[in-house]
Amino acid sequence: MLTIESLTHLGMGRASDGRSLLPRVLPGEEVEVAQDGTVRIVTPSTDRVAASCRHYKSCGGCAMQHAKDEFVADWKLGIVQKAVQAHGLAPDFRAVATSPARSRRRAKLSGRRTKKGAMVGFHGRASHTLVAVPDCQLVTPAILAIQPALEALTVLACSRKGEIDLTVTDAALGPDVFVATDKDLTPQLRVELAAFANQHGLSRLVWNDEPVVTINPPTQDFGGTKVTPPPGAFLQATKHGETTLLQAVEEITAKANRVVDLFAGCGTFTLPIAKRAEVHAVEGEAEMLNALDRGWREGHQLRKVTTETRDLFRRPLEPDELRHFDAAVIDPPRAGAEAQIEALARSEIKTIAMVSCNPITFARDAKMLTDVGFSMPWVQTVDQFRWSPHVEVVAPFTRK
Repeated sequence: MLTIESLTHLGMGRASDGRSLLPRVLPGEEVEVAQDGTVRIVTPSTDRVAASCRHYKSCGGCAMQHAKDEFVADWKLGIVQKAVQAHGLAPDFRAVATSPARSRRRAKLSGRRTKKGAMVGFHGRASHTLVAVPDCQLVTPAILAIQPALEALTVLACSRKGEIDLTVTDAALGPDVFVATDKDLTPQLRVELAAFANQHGLSRLVWNDEPVVTINPPTQDFGGTKVTPPPGAFLQATKHGETTLLQAVEEITAKANRVVDLFAGCGTFTLPIAKRAEVHAVEGEAEMLNALDRGWREGHQLRKVTTETRDLFRRPLEPDELRHFDAAVIDPPRAGAEAQIEALARSEIKTIAMVSCNPITFARDAKMLTDVGFSMPWVQTVDQFRWSPHVEVVAPFTRK
């Protein structure tokens, strides 16, 4: 018999034997582990609930459906608090904002042909086994509804023994589907795929980075401005999460007239801010900036937006370039943006809104800023990756 003492930041339970890490358990539970690794809950936690999804036991898409929402929120807040406090920082921590079920607007599914047709779904935890998920509680109804069509697409796109990736994004005028496969795109297959897209109401179908057909622009709404992201471009996981992050960024930069948006992507923050301030958007991927620029030019009542394609890891904006701005917004990848943060620390900029999907690198970068005189009064935790170990944060930095 083992007792679960705590959870890791990945949701694995640390057992009382000092070496076992067990999945889908909760602190305080007594468990037995069979020789095949199967975990049996002997004494369940009061925080344990029945999973809301019937696929939970076999699917590897979720890690925490066995716990109450309140427990998951507290656990994720604790991950952020621990990372920040490890650097000696003590801001206020706002309540966690959790996206609702069935709100994930992008899903990366796998497809495989079968004797009877095809199967589309997620892999089991740490497994190559594919699990169909027709009642998935994560993704939007539009993504659920298209799964039978994705099975038909798999028959067209997948070799007999291979497997394909299907990235599906919920767009206003129909799903946006990106197919990653080793099958060649022949002229005949192109005709069949175009007919398929029309039949199933897709807005766009892309094959290994090559657009096959665009029936309607797969637009996303960024603060009232329509943008058509390039295939596979970064997008916040849920509209709720995007809105929550944007509200915090707007609060932080409310008094700024000139804003620089670092790692701007397709304009998640740039375009809403441009309703009241001039914005310079900097991003390493030219295609995303082109989409942002087109959205701005077709938008209404927006202030001036300029764009710059630049690798901010190798060539961060330096203090003399940052002196033109009242505030900076920075939303780097998981690795953080140490070089750009260091340049911001040396600059004279007064206000920074930092968004991050990694509490560890966020805390490291936050420490660098506070060491040179910035204050960080609060941190907002956003859980748009419901039932997973992932978490996002946003915080203000104001130079004293």
